[in-house]
Amino acid sequence: MKKGDPMIGVFVRFCYADDFDANAVQAVADNAHARFKGMPQLRFKAFTINPEKREAVNFYIWESMEAARAFFNEALLERVTGHYKVRPILEFVEIAAIVDNAAQ
Repeated sequence: MKKGDPMIGVFVRFCYADDFDANAVQAVADNAHARFKGMPQLRFKAFTINPEKREAVNFYIWESMEAARAFFNEALLERVTGHYKVRPILEFVEIAAIVDNAAQ
């Protein structure tokens, strides 16, 4: 990451109809968690579940737009669609600032 380049956040939203299963979404997160530990250029990933909205949203923080876009290729999107049973909607954002209280 070059000094001054923004980190990139990616919201990966899985929107369900009536077939939402929070336990199945939790199982996907449990099984995928270890794959992201130590991943180059990935600073942070959170798996979320919102039963009221019948959705799961994963949030990533990448060191660069190039790393984020390279990760979210068509093959990956097809694979996660198979796991979550619904194709995700991606939203890329620039990170303005991060507060990390765990780093104190």
